[in-house]
Formats: sequence, C-alpha cells, structure tokens
Amino acid sequence: MARPIGIDLFAGAGGMSLGFEQAGFDVRAAVEIDPIHCSVHKFNFPDCAVLPRSVQEVTGADIRRAAGIGDAPVDVVFGGPPCQGFSLIGHRSFDDPRNQLVLDFVRIVSELDARAFVFENVKGLTVGKQRTFLNEIISAFQDAGYDVRTEWQVLNAAHYGVPQYRERLILLGAKRGTKVPNYPKKMTFAADETPELGLRIGPSCKDALGDLPNADQFAVLEDGDAVKAKYGKASLYASEMRCQSNDAWHYGFMRAWEPSLMTSSARTGHSEISQSRFSATPPGSVEPISRFFKLSPKGLSNTLRAGTDGARGAFTSPRPIHYAHPRCITVREMARLHGFPDWFRLHATKWHGARQIGNAVPPPLARAVASEVLKALGIRPRRSNRVVELGDPSLLGMVMSEAAEYFSVSKPNTKRDRKSGAKKRTQFETEVARLAALEAVGG
Repeated sequence: MARPIGIDLFAGAGGMSLGFEQAGFDVRAAVEIDPIHCSVHKFNFPDCAVLPRSVQEVTGADIRRAAGIGDAPVDVVFGGPPCQGFSLIGHRSFDDPRNQLVLDFVRIVSELDARAFVFENVKGLTVGKQRTFLNEIISAFQDAGYDVRTEWQVLNAAHYGVPQYRERLILLGAKRGTKVPNYPKKMTFAADETPELGLRIGPSCKDALGDLPNADQFAVLEDGDAVKAKYGKASLYASEMRCQSNDAWHYGFMRAWEPSLMTSSARTGHSEISQSRFSATPPGSVEPISRFFKLSPKGLSNTLRAGTDGARGAFTSPRPIHYAHPRCITVREMARLHGFPDWFRLHATKWHGARQIGNAVPPPLARAVASEVLKALGIRPRRSNRVVELGDPSLLGMVMSEAAEYFSVSKPNTKRDRKSGAKKRTQFETEVARLAALEAVGG
C-alpha cells in the first residue's frame, strides 16, 4: 500500500520532513532556496526531490513533475514561511515583503489541491497587531477552499518529548469537506520540576547529552566534524536518538549508517578566561559576559536560535554552555536537544550546522502534528522495512558556490577576505543570500 504523500515548503535542512516521515508520510518533494540547506536535505533524504528555488518561482505543476507523482493526490503540504517580518524580536511591519511568501504558501497548497496543510510560524504572529495578519492568512486559506481550525494553538516542543523550551504557532487546515486535524495532546511524563523555566518536562538536558563523548578529547575534531567514539550509558531518550530499537524509527524509513561515528561535532576553541567564567556560571543561569545560557542537567534547554545568514552579518548562533564541560555545546549536542537522531547529519561547519538546527522545527513536534493529520485523513500509518542509503558525504561540506553548482543554480566564484575570513560574494551569491534571508524559518 502506498504511503500518503507530503510536500515540504521552506524545507531548510528537513526538521519537518523528518517528523512527517516518522509519522508515516512519504515526503516526495522539498522546496528550499538556500543551496547549502538543499545539500544537507539531499544527504539525509536522498530519494526526495529537492527544488532549489524560491517558492515565488515554483508552481504546483513544477512540484508534481519534480516529485514524479503525476496526478496522485497530495495528502498534506507543510512548512514555515518566513517569520522575520512579524517576529517578537525586532521590527514588525505589515509592509515587509517577506509576508508575500506566506501567500505563495497558500497558492501552492491550492495548486496542489492538497487534502490538508500545516502552517507553522512564530508565536509573535498571535499577539498585538500581528493578530490582524494572522486573521488575513486564515481568510486567504478559506478563500482558497480550505477550512481552518480557527482555535489555533501555540505548541511548546517540550510538551512533545523535546528537551528544549521552544514555542511555535501551528495552524491546521483541510480541504473543504475533509475533517480538519486536531492538535496533538501534550505528552505526560514523570519528571523533575524545572524552576528556571517553570515547566515539568520529560527528557532533560542530561538525558539528551549524558552519553555523548566530550568532543574536546578528540584532536581530530579541531579540523573535522566526525570521529569514531565510545558512547556512555544511554537514557531512554538517548537510546532513541541512537536508534537502538526498531521503535526508534517510528514509521519512518531506516537509514544505513555507522552508529559508532559521532558526527556534527566540530570543536570550538575557548580561552582559559572564558572557560573559567563558564565553569563558575551556575547551571540554569546566564553567564554575565557572553550572555550565554548554561544548561541545567535536570532542566530544559533554552530555545536554540539560528543566528543570522550571510545577508545579515553571518553572526553565529548563541549556543548554550554545556552543563558539565566549560564550553559551548557542539552542533550534535544541539541536534540532540532538538530531537534529531544521530544518523541525521548537518553541515560540517558550526555556523551552517547551528543555523540549520535553529531554523528547524523539532522532528518530535512535527511528528506529533503529522500523526493528527493522518487521523483526520483516515489513514493508518504502516511501518516500512525499506532501508535508505544516505547521500554523498561531500554534500555536507559544500560552500555556497559548490552547492549552487551541484543543483545547477549557478557557478559563482568566491574569494577569501584575508582580513575577516569572510567570503566576498558575487552578485549572484548576494542575491541568493538575500532570498535565503527572506525565506529562512525563524528560530
């Protein structure tokens, strides 16, 4: 029996793609303008068609053709249009050109005649004047022939098995005449109180990270991001991240991977003074100089953010301080706190890897939402025995020009700025970076 079909818009590295796959969908196409994100998505989902273009340039027919699905029904379209125009952080404006991309999301849902959609975005869209824009989005879906669950909810990933405080607006809808999905119920755990965040949680930071070897003990990680390592005793959560049981794959496809290889773990150098400050900072508090949050072993991570892309200064995301080591956490440790299993690899550089996690919806949250979509559509998920070979590892280390060439977007040439170490962009690269900024999913 064929699996239900899902399409990912503004896909990034694939957090929602993974969650929907784990719920039982076959994600056949992903639209993402940033070639670096496209390359990582292609590595982890090698059988998914990647369209490295702006949604403004893509039609439903383009997606069907690339995915090879012909006239088959599309069961769900999901994604997070850009949120910087109405985020709680920074300037908010209805005139922001990025808001147009939201209407392109509605257009593609309609052109694909999708049975259902999942629209995710920042909590800021629900407060103050931004509520007016949210109502306009709902009206746009209704005008396109879709019923929307107007009792919208902001979901916290911590309530769905993620050891991180992260709130996202989730808007659910279905083609008129089709049952609109419900929101997933919060998972319940027997867990410790987390005073600094005021929540009861399931997996803690220690549950997520306690079995991972300390990256600082491997010299090879000074210049690379992967090493064979011996892991410690795994918690139930860590065991799932390491895919130590068949249930850990949920209804997704198993991947052929090397469990002893610790990936996405490039080291970060800190001065002795910084390490001293990090050590002196109490867990669950903010280090006063760097303003980095120090994880509590019994608590949740704060919201992991994406930093900025090249068009906005390329500032590195403020990764939290490890609760047991005087350093910022690695990209792999960020991935653990986000619900990405260990087989899922991010870009080899810390900047791109952290940005990809900070931009992503935690897969367990996406899986919980996707499961409710299946219920509304009357589809029972089925396990698959299929094993997927991951893509070419070279995809994980490509610079923008290489990734763009790989996807036949262009072949820009770049030069290294000797003073700053930053890359000087050609006109093409500047435009790619600008559009990527427009279509990035906010952290």
